[in-house]
Amino acid sequence: MPPTAGAWAGSWGSERVVTRQALALASGGLRKGLAFKVGIPAMGILMGLLMIVGMLAGIGGGPSAVAAGCAKPGSPGSDGSAGNGQTGDTTGGASKKLREEQVANAKIIDDVAKEGKLPGRATLIALMTGLTESQLSNLDHGDRDSLGIFQQRPSTGWGTPKQIQDPKYAAHMFFFGGDSGDPPGLVDVAWESLSLNDAAQKVQRSGLPDAYGPKEAQARSIAKEAGLDLERSGENHPGQSGRQGGSRGGGDKDGKDGKDPEKKPGTCNDTSGGGNPGKPGEAFHDSKAGWPDFVKNPWTTEQAIRWAKDEAASGRKDWFAMCLAFTAATYGRGSSGTNYAIDHYQDVMPKNLRHDGDRNPPPGALMFWDTGHRAGHVALYVGDGKIASNDIVTPGAISIVPATDIETKWNAKYLGWSPPYYPKGG
Repeated sequence: MPPTAGAWAGSWGSERVVTRQALALASGGLRKGLAFKVGIPAMGILMGLLMIVGMLAGIGGGPSAVAAGCAKPGSPGSDGSAGNGQTGDTTGGASKKLREEQVANAKIIDDVAKEGKLPGRATLIALMTGLTESQLSNLDHGDRDSLGIFQQRPSTGWGTPKQIQDPKYAAHMFFFGGDSGDPPGLVDVAWESLSLNDAAQKVQRSGLPDAYGPKEAQARSIAKEAGLDLERSGENHPGQSGRQGGSRGGGDKDGKDGKDPEKKPGTCNDTSGGGNPGKPGEAFHDSKAGWPDFVKNPWTTEQAIRWAKDEAASGRKDWFAMCLAFTAATYGRGSSGTNYAIDHYQDVMPKNLRHDGDRNPPPGALMFWDTGHRAGHVALYVGDGKIASNDIVTPGAISIVPATDIETKWNAKYLGWSPPYYPKGG
């Protein structure tokens, strides 16, 4: 069995924070899903926690009393008494070690934003969110099952614990959410028309909705140290053609509903592989089209289909939001070499291998959909009108389902199929 394909880079180390929930409340830190309403009882609890933190800070003076990065009272909490993000402590009381981790994680987050064609403002929002949630530290604990830089929760669909603690994966989920748009990421909300604070809150849906804004000065300071361009231009909804009254598209460069302007009707770009393209919701049928000689993989088509079915039978949940990685793994590859399924089909796949709209794929083919989401979706066609797909039944798990399920359950647009070609794959 090949390794989990497309796995993101390893997690960075994390600063340990004693009495973490108490400190989070005392300093303004958020935890996703913090389910309480602030009233008199809550304020009483808060004051009690503040007293506990104060007592802990004065006990013993040893390393078990207060973790590095929590040396200043109330830090990290707000950058300025006005909470406007323009004044105050730009370090947030971070130790040298924590600051180094923050800078390293900021670079990873910005790389993900740039790969996804997002502007620098998206990076700024992500940094403010990470600072509020975890001090921009890759924590292995949190409120309930919250983990990582953004305190994402496995139980609410953000991924497995291992995935969430991968900074690159966590940043990708913050920006782009799940393959089906659930949970939603930044690009799934009208973030360009919101304040920095409110854009972060739209993604995090926290019980303390106003705590992100005060982190702006600290975030900008870290970005400057990391050499990030927060004024970088980009696309607010990359690959999505208009969020007001139109299709959100899916990675097409010309904004014409995913249609290739160079495609000539009647060529293999259109319906090659065997038949009438059909209509949305109609069944898929097998064809006997083969692969060109240069399409080579470690495993054969038969092995790929067998491995995919075995993975479905195993019940493992290792593939949340990793559709392209899964298809590469079925063919024995360690990686696909491409970040997004939509890009693999429209940018990486040679035009003469793309069978746009054809509903007659051969078993073993890769099938692609525009989900209205930056990443798109790809699945392995196993024959008899069925696919092996992640997330369609259970988040993270592989299921064998009718290929039409991607259209009917996710309201996605079928783009076409291609041979299992991974020119950049590992």
